Amino acid sequence: MKKAIKNAKFITHQSIITDKILLFDDKIVGFVDSIDSDVEVIDAHGLYVSAGFIDIHIHGSGGADTMDASPKALDTIANAIVKCGTTSYLATTMTMSQEHIINALENIKAYKPKQIQPNLLGVHMEGPFINPQKAGAQDSRYITQASFELIDKYNKIIKMITIAPEVYNNLGFIKKLKADYPHILLSIGHSNATYNEAIDSFDCGISHATHMFNAMPPYHHREVGLIGAVFDRDDISCDIIADKIHTHTSTLDMLYRLKPNSLMLITDSMRAGCMKDGLYDLGGQKVNVLNSKATLSDGTLAGSVLKLNIAIRNILEYTNASLNDAIAMVTSLVAKKLSLNKGLLEIGYDADIVIFDDDIDIKLSIIAGEIAYKKE
Repeated sequence: MKKAIKNAKFITHQSIITDKILLFDDKIVGFVDSIDSDVEVIDAHGLYVSAGFIDIHIHGSGGADTMDASPKALDTIANAIVKCGTTSYLATTMTMSQEHIINALENIKAYKPKQIQPNLLGVHMEGPFINPQKAGAQDSRYITQASFELIDKYNKIIKMITIAPEVYNNLGFIKKLKADYPHILLSIGHSNATYNEAIDSFDCGISHATHMFNAMPPYHHREVGLIGAVFDRDDISCDIIADKIHTHTSTLDMLYRLKPNSLMLITDSMRAGCMKDGLYDLGGQKVNVLNSKATLSDGTLAGSVLKLNIAIRNILEYTNASLNDAIAMVTSLVAKKLSLNKGLLEIGYDADIVIFDDDIDIKLSIIAGEIAYKKE
């Protein structure tokens, strides 16, 4: 049965439409002036409507983590993030033992949700192919040289890999992976690469940068490092944790001005996302969450408890980004990077849709044309 949304401010790629009705089934049918009587109507009551949000870096939420390697954990994560407007995500793994990583990959490979919930698009492998000097909250005991032992068997579900190109001859791996598995997005992160090393890695196949400024050398006017390399290359996209903890609000504004057409928002959320402050774990390490700040015992930042709708709110507050541009950071820009048929309210695109108010508070989440969450 077709559905329609009326009385809405529809956020499209370049404008906001207020005088149309959005018609859809599992795909977007298009904007129309009127509808038949047999169409189910959703009245948005003047609220905003956009394509559903996509999170390409999330470890967990609602008390569960990808590395729990159970269907229940993935159900829990999905049920938590749909309330934040996230309708698609990449389950993100950690640097742990190969056994733990394989268990997580096998769980994702076999996973079949039993209800309408956010699309599990595949896996973002954050490690173990990173630099021990920039491990951050990753357990450096399990960092290894990049190899195809894991990749070959799970190449159909692996959609993204964060890697440090400057260590363990990882550059050779990058070249081969780009040739053999071009669908896998390669991202520089947890890296100590110099400017030249970063540029070389871009030329070999890396096209993205993971959580800019975090787990990478700071920008210095005489040694700009990989941050400077990302700034200099228009063909390199990047993402950021816009929680006002991982980066200063001024940095959000600077990065938006430098990369307005290739900046994406992520949560990097751990299992404490959508939960109360307290003690949790991440990748086998104890994490304390206090005032929405997650840290290891030594004070190292350990992921976040950020919600994607709050990231949008922060971008709108601390940058000059328009609402259209901010929404693109979690919809169309992400979808284009991963070659997804999502992220736009246009004919033929997947009908993943969210309705929200001026504060980006989510009122309704729709996935493949079906209501997955409605705020009471």
